[in-house]
Amino acid sequence: IDSNVSEHVDKEAIIDSDNSTSYTNLKILVKGHRPKVIKKEDVGKVLPWVHIAISNAKRMFLNTFHDIQPEYLQSYLNEFCYMFNRRYFGEKKFDRLLIAGISYKNEFRYNIK
Repeated sequence: IDSNVSEHVDKEAIIDSDNSTSYTNLKILVKGHRPKVIKKEDVGKVLPWVHIAISNAKRMFLNTFHDIQPEYLQSYLNEFCYMFNRRYFGEKKFDRLLIAGISYKNEFRYNIK
């Protein structure tokens, strides 16, 4: 996290985040860091769509794929993101599918052991 923040975030930025221990060095890298502890009962109220998307992804993985191997997790997440964003394509779904098919590099053959 530290290397990404130092490369991509302005040093004058103020970052609001949760109180994860992963963010302890942020106060050194940026002008301000305001960590916030979120009560367990309020978790669903803070960024509710993030929690809905995570719940949908978990449900899809459990119902559709059943047993996911760690080395294929990114491919499953990519598929979920595609399916999640597909609803915004409207009448351009075929065009988007064509573009995705042409530009996608098949990585499964490199992952199979």
